[in-house]
Amino acid sequence: MSENRFTAPVTIHLFFIQDDSILLLRRYNTGYEDGNYSVVAGHLDGGETVKQAAVREAKEEAGVQLKEEDVEMVGVMHRKAGDERVDFFAVVRNWEGEIQNLEPHKCDDLRFFPFNELPANMIPYILRAVNNYKEGRWFDSYGW
Repeated sequence: MSENRFTAPVTIHLFFIQDDSILLLRRYNTGYEDGNYSVVAGHLDGGETVKQAAVREAKEEAGVQLKEEDVEMVGVMHRKAGDERVDFFAVVRNWEGEIQNLEPHKCDDLRFFPFNELPANMIPYILRAVNNYKEGRWFDSYGW
């Protein structure tokens, strides 16, 4: 038996939804999927719940305040992207403040897109997760 226990990065992805549209951001100057659309997201720092991480990331990236009870968990993805990852997905319909791009050095577009007019250049696993949400699929494996 190995003494090294397996670990994987864990992330929270937020689906801000308003009027049948979803908030997307275009990655810029990050070295990962630059030029492609994603959602507000980030790694868990450790010592916080998934919903606490969601509240923190919403404030850090979009400048809005969430209440944990307004973060609705809607999906989990076990993903292989070089390394193994576990991604949580949550819907947010209520927030305080005005959404703004607080990371212009990492994001050059932040706006709502109608679900039926999503951009062609979405990160593939994000598009899959959005479709999973629309179809009511709560769990997925991707990239294996």
